[in-house]
Amino acid sequence: MRYPVIVRPAVPADAKAMAAVHVQSWRETYRGTLMSDAVLDDPGILPGRERFWAAALTDRRWASNRVAVAERNGSLIGIAMSGPVTGEAWSQHLYVLYLLQEHHGAGAATDLLEAVIWPDDRAALWVGDPNPRAQAFYRKNGFVADGTVKLEDGVREIRMTRPEIPRDR
Repeated sequence: MRYPVIVRPAVPADAKAMAAVHVQSWRETYRGTLMSDAVLDDPGILPGRERFWAAALTDRRWASNRVAVAERNGSLIGIAMSGPVTGEAWSQHLYVLYLLQEHHGAGAATDLLEAVIWPDDRAALWVGDPNPRAQAFYRKNGFVADGTVKLEDGVREIRMTRPEIPRDR
């Protein structure tokens, strides 16, 4: 069921709440599948994500990234970030898109994706494998697996690319 969500550009004051959404989403999505409990339960995971988001929102090196948050009833429920790419067949890379599990299916993920990947962007992303729900979401939004696979920190990921936004949405 779709319900109203506010999607807006992220600001530095959002970093702490963004980190909380990031970590909770990882725990909800990856526990027992793609990430070990030791990683997910590490006491340093939340402070590490807080530092990451504080830097992503303030460091000049990341100034050209697009970072958005989704809010419902004044609380952050989702995060997304993309950045420009050079030397590839696509212009934008989706680095992050996480939504708290209780809000899956409400349309917020699509709104976040559209806030950081624009209709004329040729785009790419890496998605955990297996992660059938995320892969289906990206396929619905015009991304296709291009056959490229990588293993990073023990997590298998597949690359998906989108030459243009699907016309039938």
